[in-house]
Amino acid sequence: MNEAELAAGLPSTAQYQYAQRVGNQLFIAGQVPHDRHGQVVGLEDPSAQALQCLSNLNAVLAVHGFSASDVRHLVVYVVGEQANLSAAWKAVAESFDGQVPPATLLGVARLGYTDQLVEIHATVIKA
Repeated sequence: MNEAELAAGLPSTAQYQYAQRVGNQLFIAGQVPHDRHGQVVGLEDPSAQALQCLSNLNAVLAVHGFSASDVRHLVVYVVGEQANLSAAWKAVAESFDGQVPPATLLGVARLGYTDQLVEIHATVIKA
């Protein structure tokens, strides 16, 4: 974690970095639906959680000199039934104005934090 990420409104992380740049690539930890205080946003609302994950992703990108147009692949992890996957995906598609980069949508049994329904991972390469 660095001061620029904290200043961008990302919550403090324990024992790992948000991202590491290597050349024209940015390796980013999966983004979770936490606000700047480390609280889960959108309890029981996969759409709100997806939007928070994407907001955090965009903040990390900006801190490191990248943008959403540098995202080459997304993996969206969602806990719950089909309705949760559909709601999270709809939020992702709307955030990318219907032009989502190649992506994988996965239903999973659980994620790392209590009440977390969504996590989004991105492969980022600046052309």
